[in-house]
Amino acid sequence: MKLRKLGNSGPQVSVVGLGCNNFGMRIDLEATRRVVDKALDVGITLFDTADIYGNRGGSEEMLGQILGENRKRIVLATKFGGAMDDAGKIKGASRRFIMSAAEASLKRLRTDWIDLYQIHFPDPATPIEETLRALDDLIRAGKVRYIGCSNFAAWQMVDAQWTAKHFDLHAFVSCQNEYSLLVRSVERELIPAMQKFGLGMLPYFPLASGLLTGKYARNKPVPEGTRFHSLRGLADRYLTESNWKIEERLEKFCAKRGHTMVELAFTWLLARPTVASVIAGATKPEQVEQNAKAAEGELTPEEIAEIDEITPKP
Repeated sequence: MKLRKLGNSGPQVSVVGLGCNNFGMRIDLEATRRVVDKALDVGITLFDTADIYGNRGGSEEMLGQILGENRKRIVLATKFGGAMDDAGKIKGASRRFIMSAAEASLKRLRTDWIDLYQIHFPDPATPIEETLRALDDLIRAGKVRYIGCSNFAAWQMVDAQWTAKHFDLHAFVSCQNEYSLLVRSVERELIPAMQKFGLGMLPYFPLASGLLTGKYARNKPVPEGTRFHSLRGLADRYLTESNWKIEERLEKFCAKRGHTMVELAFTWLLARPTVASVIAGATKPEQVEQNAKAAEGELTPEEIAEIDEITPKP
C-alpha cells in the first residue's frame, strides 16, 4: 500500500483509509474484527471513526477491543461535534464539550493518544478561536497529535487557519469532505483554498454511497442488504436521473478500458490535488481487499480529460 503525507504537516497515511462508520451499526464485533484484520493485512494504516458512529460510541469501543498492539501500527482518526444524545443538545465544538469528548473517545478507543482529531461539523454557536485553543491544549498535553476539520466550507477552513496563525495555535492539517465522481462541489472553492494553506483532503463517500460500485441498475430493485436498501434517504439523494446518466457513461468508459467502477473511483480521486487518502467503509473483508487493489492503478491525462467531459467540474 502506498503512503502519502497528509497535507504539508500531517502524518504519512495509506492512500486508502478504512471508514469505520459501519462498526456497531451495520456489523457486529466479530464482523468488524474480520474487516479490521483484513485492512491491516493489506497495508491500510488510516482508520477513521467518530464518537457518534455505531449508535454513539460503538465504533470506537469495537476498535478499542480489536486493535490491541496493532494500535501502534496505524494512524487512528476520530471526530467530535455530532450529537451524543437524542435531544441533540450534547454536541458542538465548545471547550467544555471538546475536553469531555476527547477523554470519552480515548477511553473507548483504549489508547493514550488520538493521531488525528477532527471537528465533525462546523459549530456556529462557538467561536473558532475557542475550539482551536481547546484542541491546541490537547496537542500540548500529548493526547492529540494532529487536528483536522470535516464538512467545512472553504471560508470556514480559511477562517480557522488564519485564527490559528494569528494566535500561534496548532492548525488543521486536513479536511474530510464528501468528494467523488458524482459530487465535485469541493473543487469550486475548498480545494483551491486547501492548496493555498497546505491541507490534505480525505474524501468520504468516494463511491457515492455505493452507486459507483456497479452493483445497482436503473429501473431495477435495490438489492437487499445494501446501504440504499436500508437507508432510503441516501437512495433518494443519489439515485437521480442525472446521476444515472453519468454512471452509465462511466460504465461504458470502464468497459472500454478494462477498468472496474471501483478502480475508476479510487484512481480518479487519488489523481486530484490535495487528496492524501480515500476513506472507504466496508462491511466485509472482500470489500476492503477490493478497495485496496482499486488504488493500485493510474489514469492517463487523456483519460482524466475524458472523465471531465462525462462528469464536468462544478
